[in-house]
Amino acid sequence: MSVIEDSIDVEVPIRTAYNQWTQFEEFSKFMEGVERVEQRTDTLTHWVTKIGGIKREFDAEITDQVPDQKVAWHTLEGSEQRGEVTFVPLDATHTRVLLHMEFEPEGIAEKAGDALGIVERRVHGDLERFKEFIEHRGAETGAWRGEVRGGQEKPRGTPGEYDPYRGGAGTNPPTPGRNMPPSRPGRKEPPR
Repeated sequence: MSVIEDSIDVEVPIRTAYNQWTQFEEFSKFMEGVERVEQRTDTLTHWVTKIGGIKREFDAEITDQVPDQKVAWHTLEGSEQRGEVTFVPLDATHTRVLLHMEFEPEGIAEKAGDALGIVERRVHGDLERFKEFIEHRGAETGAWRGEVRGGQEKPRGTPGEYDPYRGGAGTNPPTPGRNMPPSRPGRKEPPR
């Protein structure tokens, strides 16, 4: 199994960086080779990738997710992959995003790409594009502030979680693709 570890510092508060990372359907905007990601449930995503002319589809499960701290996942079938992204505040307006990923290259092309460091460079490029994406926007495209432990979402009503009727600390506003239907093309974002 191959291991990639990388990090990047972004010039946004930890909450903004974390919130954006929870918007899996936006990954195709900054991850090379990701054609689309569908959020099927709070803990299940479906990925469509095309790398080196090879198209793949797979499901990934979010195994642990703690607001402003981490998102961890593993694939459910197809190429074996697991990883974790952690978020560390550097100060009020800067965050370090750390990625740890383990994967099993499939086929000659993937094994060669891994051996030549192509996969590692691609992951670093994805982090660079995430930095550019979030810093250019200055705000996240949405947020999901729920918590997942061992692949199970913590029950609603947990102290500090969002209540749609009362609001509350650690608000979790409705988010396209996460806790409301995905946004449609042409839909305007609320003013910031």
